[in-house]
Amino acid sequence: MKYRNLGELKVSAVGLGCMGMSHAYGEVSDKKEMKELLAKAVDLGCTFFDTAEIYGTATEPHHNELLLGESLKPYKDKIAIATKFGIQFDYSSPTVPLPLITDSRPETIKKSVDGSLKRLQRDYIDLYYQHRLDKNIPIEEVAGCMKELIEEGKIRAWGLSEANEETIRKADKVCKLTAIQNRYHMMYRNYETLFPTLEELNIGFVPFSPLANGFLSDRYNKTSTFNDEKDYRSKMPQFKPEAYDKNEALLNLIRKLAYEKSSTPAQISLAWMICKKPYIVPIPGTRRVERLEENLGAADIELTT
Repeated sequence: MKYRNLGELKVSAVGLGCMGMSHAYGEVSDKKEMKELLAKAVDLGCTFFDTAEIYGTATEPHHNELLLGESLKPYKDKIAIATKFGIQFDYSSPTVPLPLITDSRPETIKKSVDGSLKRLQRDYIDLYYQHRLDKNIPIEEVAGCMKELIEEGKIRAWGLSEANEETIRKADKVCKLTAIQNRYHMMYRNYETLFPTLEELNIGFVPFSPLANGFLSDRYNKTSTFNDEKDYRSKMPQFKPEAYDKNEALLNLIRKLAYEKSSTPAQISLAWMICKKPYIVPIPGTRRVERLEENLGAADIELTT
């Protein structure tokens, strides 16, 4: 495994997004299997694990943090865990995806960080993201709260998710940012406009959904269905039958490169962003060991400019 820096935080070049083990991809995964998967990730050199306080179910809203806390406790000195604060799901809604309720009041953040520390069974959180911006709370106030948490030793670093340049600059002036976690993959490149700012301020970039929720792995086709109402892919436009036809040229390009590199489409899709900038660390998720090995292997693929 290769390693790189998000600001001052050193992590594996590919991390593991853990949301799908507990949320948005159907029923909650088997606990024993996920504990084995997480241990395997550490064995393969993965040192960066991503979760959030809201990744769970209506009956156990903190399922993912509890799972990681128990599973990764033996490796706590070898790994970095990122988690998030600032939103809750509206479980009273019948819609999928569930609506989000933002709350980044300092008193809520301080309660959240203590809860996450307890569930993760850690003395500090390596990277603490504001999960979504709260229009009711100035970002400077959130940044000030992060500064206090760093001084108290409860977090090592902080970041923002789905943030724009203006917000990043305002926040960074108050308390140094370490990473931005935004949606980014071959089919969604809007945030490339942030790269000059991130380079100027020495902030890392952590793409979530780097495989377009699995579409870019080329494991699905227009006959694929997601029938579980808890599986968000059933509502995602890239999995509609017509999307496969419209993206066929892109999929063919990825297949061609995968053949030339003796790799897979998923690995090419991840290597494309890893090789683009030295501060990009994607966090693909999976529940399967073979996919884990495939995704982490993308760090070894070299693509020319």
